Amino acid sequence: MNFLTDGRTRYFPSFLLLASCVAWLGATACTSGKDTPAPQGKADSSKADMAGMDMPAEATSSGGDSAKSPPKAEVTLTAAQVQHGGVLWERVTMGIAGGAVTVPGQLVPNEDRTARLGATARGSIVAVRVLPGDRVARDQLLVSLQSPDAGMAQSDLAKAEAEVSSRRAQSVYARSARERAERLLALKAIPRQDYERAIADDELARSQVVQAEAELRRARSTAAQLGVGASASGEVAVRSPITGVVLIRTAVPGSVVEPGAPLVVVTDPSTLWLTVDAPEKLASYFHKGGQLRFTVPAYPADTFWSRVDAVGVGLDPSTRTLPIRSLVANGAGKLKPEMFASVLVEGTSGASAAMLPEDAVQLLDAKPIVFVAKPDGKGGATLTARQVEIASRSGGRVALSRGVSAGDLVVTRGAFAVKAQLKKGAMPQMEM
Repeated sequence: MNFLTDGRTRYFPSFLLLASCVAWLGATACTSGKDTPAPQGKADSSKADMAGMDMPAEATSSGGDSAKSPPKAEVTLTAAQVQHGGVLWERVTMGIAGGAVTVPGQLVPNEDRTARLGATARGSIVAVRVLPGDRVARDQLLVSLQSPDAGMAQSDLAKAEAEVSSRRAQSVYARSARERAERLLALKAIPRQDYERAIADDELARSQVVQAEAELRRARSTAAQLGVGASASGEVAVRSPITGVVLIRTAVPGSVVEPGAPLVVVTDPSTLWLTVDAPEKLASYFHKGGQLRFTVPAYPADTFWSRVDAVGVGLDPSTRTLPIRSLVANGAGKLKPEMFASVLVEGTSGASAAMLPEDAVQLLDAKPIVFVAKPDGKGGATLTARQVEIASRSGGRVALSRGVSAGDLVVTRGAFAVKAQLKKGAMPQMEM
């Protein structure tokens, strides 16, 4: 702050200005504290309105309706709706559920009716005449190869056939020479020494024929194993030994393969094997000739059967499981090799369980449930979904090990319609 005096600027001392301000502020505060008191409760109300201030415990714990548990999964039907939906409920009865267990399994080709064909000699693949899924007949040509080994085998076969013809002709001549020597010896026209020489020549010719025929059989066997034809072109023909379906084709035209290289797999799909690796604790559930019931993901609504035809004599030391094999009839051809299966094995003992028709159990959020009815006395009812645990299935009925008790009223007909009615609204909490 400055002041003009006699044309010159004078400065007011700063410490005097600061002291004046302090004195003025103090007087104002004292006056306010004595004459103008603050209204009662105003400060408290302002604190309550400020964010972040602590509230009484009663205010934070009351919660109102938001603290209540969500409603149960239930639907109320009138008598008309019950009749229209064909809904029927019955009292639960208890029964004996057969001890059952589900184990994983896999469908594989029946190896007794499967041919895994490979290259019989080193060579180049000329042509492949089939595709996976093709049906083939017995002795049908599948793959053609060109092989030097096959050409040599054909040459050996031709030589063996020629040798047999030559030895047989010599044997015929030796036989006639022996007979002539016998006649001359009887007439004393030749010495006995010539007769004995004729006998030796005949015996030698016969042995040479036997040797040549043996060599011919060997050459024919080699040629047959290689699959060579009658010509000397060196072509190898791979033919199907059974009637069936081409399962795998690994042969590629133009490629060079070594002996034993896989070419084509042919199987008869009318039967399959179901293989199961049963845990040690379930080994007693399996026996030769027993029936196994199973399902596959491709047909979840269908149940298939198989007959156990082989049970391992010991456990696999690495997995501690018992190998089981069963034969599956697949006349319709629905089942395919390498499908996974869920195998239900019936035990020898059971426990008490609630017995209901299969239609009474529905899936809600991927969990099995039943609807427990509470009739209103007028033909309608309140139906509550209750989660259950399935012990076993048999003959169109299910055994429930948990969820319902004897005497409960459970919907046994029209449960699907009830579930559809329930899904029309928001999904509430299910009763456990």
